[in-house]
Amino acid sequence: MAHPLLQSNRAVASALRLTAGLLLAITAMKASPSLSQDGPAEPASTATPWRYTLRDPGDGWQQPEFDDTAWKEGFGGFGTRMTPGSRVSTTWRTKDIWLRQAVELTTLPENPALYMHHDEDAEVFINGRQVLAVKGFITEYRVFPLDAAQQQPLMEGKNLLAVHCRQTGGGQFIDVHIIDANHIPKLPEPQRNTIPFQSELITEWGAGLTPENAWTEYPRPALARQEWQNLNGHWDYAITPIEQSDAPTAWRGKVLVPFSIESKLSGVQRLLDASEALWYLRTFQASPKGDQRWMLNFEAVDYRCRVSVNGKQVGEHTGGFDPFSFDITEAVQDGDNELIVRLEDGTEGPQLRGKQVIEAHGIWYTQVSGIWQTVWLETVARRYIEDLTIRTDLKEGNQRASVRMRVDLAGKSTEGEQLRFSISDGASTITQTTTPGSTETELLMSSPKLWSPSSPHLYPLTVSLLDGNGRVVDEVSSYIGIRTVGKTRDENGHLRFTLNGETIFHLGPLDQGWWPDGLLTPPSDEAMLYDIQQMKAAGFNMIRKHIKVEPRRYYYHCDRLGMMLWQDQVSGGSNPPWTRLRPNPQDADWSDADHGQYMIELERMIDSLENHPSIVVWVPFNEAWGQHRTVEVGRWTSRRDPSRLINVASGGNFWPVGDIVDHHQYPHPSFPFDDIRDREFIKVVGEFGGHGYPVKGHLWDSQRENWGYGDLPKSEAEYKERYLESMRLIGELKTQGIAGGVYTQTTDVEGEINGLMTYDRKVIKIPTSELRQIHKPLTD
Repeated sequence: MAHPLLQSNRAVASALRLTAGLLLAITAMKASPSLSQDGPAEPASTATPWRYTLRDPGDGWQQPEFDDTAWKEGFGGFGTRMTPGSRVSTTWRTKDIWLRQAVELTTLPENPALYMHHDEDAEVFINGRQVLAVKGFITEYRVFPLDAAQQQPLMEGKNLLAVHCRQTGGGQFIDVHIIDANHIPKLPEPQRNTIPFQSELITEWGAGLTPENAWTEYPRPALARQEWQNLNGHWDYAITPIEQSDAPTAWRGKVLVPFSIESKLSGVQRLLDASEALWYLRTFQASPKGDQRWMLNFEAVDYRCRVSVNGKQVGEHTGGFDPFSFDITEAVQDGDNELIVRLEDGTEGPQLRGKQVIEAHGIWYTQVSGIWQTVWLETVARRYIEDLTIRTDLKEGNQRASVRMRVDLAGKSTEGEQLRFSISDGASTITQTTTPGSTETELLMSSPKLWSPSSPHLYPLTVSLLDGNGRVVDEVSSYIGIRTVGKTRDENGHLRFTLNGETIFHLGPLDQGWWPDGLLTPPSDEAMLYDIQQMKAAGFNMIRKHIKVEPRRYYYHCDRLGMMLWQDQVSGGSNPPWTRLRPNPQDADWSDADHGQYMIELERMIDSLENHPSIVVWVPFNEAWGQHRTVEVGRWTSRRDPSRLINVASGGNFWPVGDIVDHHQYPHPSFPFDDIRDREFIKVVGEFGGHGYPVKGHLWDSQRENWGYGDLPKSEAEYKERYLESMRLIGELKTQGIAGGVYTQTTDVEGEINGLMTYDRKVIKIPTSELRQIHKPLTD
């Protein structure tokens, strides 16, 4: 998803400051005769945050006795990153900021001055008296000497430094120090603020969350067992320097798993730095018996972790969006067991991270670190079913179906073992087979009930592992959705999507799956289900799951509700120049190691999700983000899963590989048709719309410049008119050969207000019944 073109009414120097990452800063320093240009400064603010507010505090705010306890805290400085000459710790993007800090002076400076970088107008007060007022902006630090009158408020001991800064456009920055002008300090690197933006927004599900009801549902519906133990709830946590490899002896407090430490629902709200390690601790009960195996399962941990049980390391994992398991049998003991997880998360760099960044801005959101999906235990037999792969195909004009199943078994095999497959429909078993000594089988079904958005029929499946005496050793339950995905040419030669051999126009929202209280983690399974249900009720037949892999229950809900999915791979790493559909594209230059990790995580995503009939398209790249070795990745994905279509680079640099050519256009949809390029590809508008509409009381941050694509509408009626126009245009494009369209987006996300629902899901901007009528001509 592309950020709208930012504009500045400033001079060229200010325009240069407009970048995707924006910050603002202010700092106060101890003044001391020992400071010099040749030596490091000793800033008071590296240990003490400033008090600040973005709302007019009223009269007397600059006086020492003013009560600022309700203000926020942040380390200096404040502003937008990339403002020339800036050194930023805390983000400030609004028009005004007011700051206060107590500065201790052991002695009065010999030649008192302010060392300041300002953008734009700034007022500085010492102990309630104004000592400086400047207009406009500068692009470097300057010394502002204080004359005799301006020096008068200074005194030995505690001084109240207060600053008001106002900006009107472009980047911004403010940083003020009291110094001795005879010894201009060398400023230290800014200290990163470890407190994420703390929005007041919370969903109704988040408001009802407790440690006892935090994600209690079975997490793997497509390969389910009866016996399992949920480990969600309160864990102890600690943060140490990354160099520390031994578990902490003291723990900082409690964190609510499965929510990242940056989220409101975690109870922590702390940004993890790349120089730190995050630790988790909890105990669990176990009663080992016989030859049973104990499996410890993590649905997702961001990003690199090491796990130990009772002091014994049981495994390591790298990758932030895929489930993984460790066999902890040899470490488990009867009674209490201690589980410790150590993890690192650099967020940026080559690792795949999706929409997370260290400094949230625009289309890039608050970072997520640590355990962010369910942690759970299950016991299995010595020989057990580890994985199940299901493929379906239709034959004889959809009158017969082939169901092919492969079972991966783990543990030592036993003589005479067998696998039994049983497919049901309602209360009746419609087919059953037992295969001696084989892990692959094919079942043929007559007159199958097909899966589609209008009729999402699922057949329950039971797979049993039998020993040589016919006794059940292990058993899992799953389900089958019978459908085929393909493409066909219409009467005008345009390629169209097909489902079960019938042409179908794909219409759905871009869905990023972010939450104001849980960030990447939905506050509950019910909340996650709500989003799918609303989009289904609105008449969409597909969802593009954007730059995120959801909990596995999400795909189960799409399966049973009948919602087709385009599933994006998570992005990260370096980007090539973005040339869209123009000829002669470039790929980013990735190392073999980084590409190898990308492929590992792509394979894991497909492996964990390939049984879900709802997924009809894989999307390896988006808008050139981390796009590299495109042809190699596209061909690999097509070979890996020939049962689905491949949109190799949605909106990104076009390479002739896969099945789809995809163009993004905001706000209204369009497509640059090219008969030669497009001939062998399905044509889609993979993103369009993004019409913004702010709903008062439901904004992530009412003080920032919330945005949508294009200028914001002046009324709700104008917002609806823009939506209608976009859908009218996508209808026109459909007649010209476009086979699908993706509207941005399901909900507002942080500073983006282009959702069909508010970020807290409490307001639906256009009623779903109206949306259904608008969409009906496109999907019929």
